[in-house]
Amino acid sequence: MKDQLEALVMQMYKSNILYSEAVREFKKRFIVTVLQENQGNQCRAARQLGMHRNTLSRTISDLKIDVGQLRAGVRRPPRSARPMSYEKKALR
Repeated sequence: MKDQLEALVMQMYKSNILYSEAVREFKKRFIVTVLQENQGNQCRAARQLGMHRNTLSRTISDLKIDVGQLRAGVRRPPRSARPMSYEKKALR
C-alpha cells in the first residue's frame, strides 16, 4: 500500500495539484468510502473514523458530500404506519 500511495503522490505532484486540493480530495474519498460501508449512517462512520458525529457532519457539509445517495434506500416507516407492538396493545 505504501508503494501505491507514493506513486499516487508523485502523480499528483507531477500534475501540479496543490497540497490543499490533494488533502481535500483525500478527505472526501476517505469519508465517502467509510460512509458507503455504513450505508450512510453518520454515527457509525464517525465512530470508525475516530471523530465526533458533529465534526463528521460539518466535514460532510464542507466537502459537499451527498449522504442521501449513500444510504441503503430502506427507511423506517413513519410511526403512524408502523404496527403497534404487543406491549402497547396490552396496555390499551
